[in-house]
Amino acid sequence: MDYQSSIFQDNNPMENLEKQLICPICLEMFSKPVVILPCQHNLCRKCANDVFQAANPYWQTSRGTTISGGRFRCPSCRHEVILDRHGVYGLQRNLLVENIIDIYKQEYSSRPLKKGNHPMCKEHEDEKINIYCLTCEVPTCSMCKVFGAHKDCEVAPLQSVFQGQKTELTNCISMLVAGNDRVQTIISQLEDLCKTTEENSRLAKQSLCEKFEALIAVIEEKRTDLLQRISKEQEEKTGFMQNLIQRYKDQLEKSSKLVESAIQSMEEEGGAAFLMTAKQLIKTILDASKGGQLEKVETGFENMDYFTVDLESITEALRSIDFEADEDDEELNEEDETEEEQPVGQIDGAQ
Repeated sequence: MDYQSSIFQDNNPMENLEKQLICPICLEMFSKPVVILPCQHNLCRKCANDVFQAANPYWQTSRGTTISGGRFRCPSCRHEVILDRHGVYGLQRNLLVENIIDIYKQEYSSRPLKKGNHPMCKEHEDEKINIYCLTCEVPTCSMCKVFGAHKDCEVAPLQSVFQGQKTELTNCISMLVAGNDRVQTIISQLEDLCKTTEENSRLAKQSLCEKFEALIAVIEEKRTDLLQRISKEQEEKTGFMQNLIQRYKDQLEKSSKLVESAIQSMEEEGGAAFLMTAKQLIKTILDASKGGQLEKVETGFENMDYFTVDLESITEALRSIDFEADEDDEELNEEDETEEEQPVGQIDGAQ
């Protein structure tokens, strides 16, 4: 607690010192002040315990034994403090502040009261405000009660009302601080849940992508296999027909040469010369005609329509892919469907 610099800078060091010795919870001078580590702010031990208990409602068991440590936030700087199993009682007492308070109280008790320090009545300027009107809920003076506007009102000693309202305000502050701590705890929990949700979502996406990539790999492998089978059939058929084409070409070339030879023989004018070659040429042409019947392809040999796959059922199966439902959700859905299908008469009869 940095109180020394502000004390010497102010013209009234005792008054400023009093401000530095006020607990931010009860607004009274520290009582058994404890140091909140590591922010070094001070609180009354009772006030610190009240805040700690409010922020950690389950810190103690029903038998009163501590079960674990806890945490709360400093009301001065909102720094989060983590305590061990001893709770607030594990914090160090600030003996220096206690000694300063004792010295201050001794000095304050020896100082004469100043008239200006006590509020005076506006109606009776020489009278101090020393009572509290419970009816009007305002502080007033004795003269107002005897002769003034509050003569018919119910009054009480100012100090008793002061202490009561100060205690009530202290409780409100403690409740508000504890409520803020609970809200901050909820915020922290929600932030942690957001991070966990993002991580779980990332893992779920990664798993889903891996499964679909494996499925795509299977489909791609099957497609490659089927394409290779079509290509193999294509090569076999085209190879057979190319071979047949070549055989027909060879036959055509031989036939063309025989035609040329026959035409040349027909141009021979001498009978003897013609007859010497004509008989053999005729025999060659007849043999070529008889052996020229080459193999033919069947009708529809070129068709490839038997390479057909029915993917409709698989496509529907792929479209129906969805996330698996929990067993509890499936049971609830089955119960809902059963209730919807049950006739009204059966329901009335069961009742």
